[in-house]
Amino acid sequence: MKHSIRLVSSYPPRVCGIGRFSENLATALERLSTVGDVRVAAIADDDRSYSIPVDIVIDQYDPQSWREAASDITAKARTDDDPHVVILQHEYGLDGKEASGTNYVDMAKRLHDEGLLTLAYLHTVLRNPNAHQSRVLQALAENTDGLLVTLSGAIEILNATYGIDPSKVAHIDHGIRMRDITKTDRLLIKQEYGLEDKFLATTLGLLSPDKGVHYAVRAYARFLDASCTEKQRKDVVYLIAGQYHPGFVESGGGEAYREYRRLLRETLADSGLRYCEVEGLRGVDFDEHDVCFLEAYLNEDLLRALYGATNTMILAYLNPEQVSSGILADTVGSGRVPISSKTMYAKELLGLESDDKGAILTPRGVLVDPAEPSVEQIAQGLDYLVFNEIERFEMEQNARARGYEMRWDNSAWKLMQYIGAIEEDKSIVTGRGREFTRKREPQLQKLEYKPPRRR
Repeated sequence: MKHSIRLVSSYPPRVCGIGRFSENLATALERLSTVGDVRVAAIADDDRSYSIPVDIVIDQYDPQSWREAASDITAKARTDDDPHVVILQHEYGLDGKEASGTNYVDMAKRLHDEGLLTLAYLHTVLRNPNAHQSRVLQALAENTDGLLVTLSGAIEILNATYGIDPSKVAHIDHGIRMRDITKTDRLLIKQEYGLEDKFLATTLGLLSPDKGVHYAVRAYARFLDASCTEKQRKDVVYLIAGQYHPGFVESGGGEAYREYRRLLRETLADSGLRYCEVEGLRGVDFDEHDVCFLEAYLNEDLLRALYGATNTMILAYLNPEQVSSGILADTVGSGRVPISSKTMYAKELLGLESDDKGAILTPRGVLVDPAEPSVEQIAQGLDYLVFNEIERFEMEQNARARGYEMRWDNSAWKLMQYIGAIEEDKSIVTGRGREFTRKREPQLQKLEYKPPRRR
């Protein structure tokens, strides 16, 4: 028996990390023999055009549009011979103008009440949520058949902070797109862009202040000044590639965006770094620039090339509660070494179990404290990776080994296994034994479930 899968999510051509996540998931699901049609109800913030697999468009800001989409999804499910599964990609703020919307919850309740198997991917799980944020996740747990997280530690947070039963939550790795990047010759890619004989540090993805690029720039300058001769300085390059997040650019009439660009330029000037801003990489004289900004949309081919060329990825995230990162997942999956802030996701993926302060080496990368402390610590990480080639190669091998488990095909397969388990639980009818009510104080130590930690 095949299943028809319905994703409710932002989706390309809208520029959004969750949209790209859903696109990769949809592609992987379509390759499975147990999956029939994969369709998307795209959450849109303007009137851009979509193509298949999108067949429903939801106005992000209009509750009526969400209600009509739920009706359309239900109607399409009723006319299909294959059982339908609806997967909501939940992120605060993606169902309204503010991060206080309830459209996801309302849709989940309606679909669940109509008998459709409904799941919710949680892309943000906060340790200290406000009342609204807590109610939303609790309501999603009540009105879906299961919750999905890319961080196994999020299961414990959902139980301790939100009171959600761990049996209602499944951990599935964030998939990685780089299924064959390890077969790509890094030198050939570098030669294509004039980066041969360069140690290449990169920061890829949509830019905004919470990515901490202003700290990473200062850290890079610190490394060059403290560790490199003038000649060696020409042998390393820091490439910051990706456009600014459209939501950040548009917020507040663009003033925050303009102010952040001013901050970056002041940081570059104060650091004494030679930098350039380019629209393409071919023809850039990297000998004359320490830092190169490529402010452009990174399509799949360019992303593949840049991951392939990278020696280390600098991810100076400022939010320690981050439970997912496609860029970090792809970095590890590509067999490349990250220098990352100690987000919850980074600590689990790179294998850190302590709460020690300072830069920490792990088998798969370097972890640093966020914000101001990261300046010195990222510089230390760069020093280690640049001047310890054998150790860096070992880290790459360890990262690559973890990446094999994270292929999108594997994540899609695990998702379908989870769906099968839910359906089986629903279909099992067994004679229940007599219900026991406790009549005396327990004399045995109470057992508590503790989710396993991924290593």
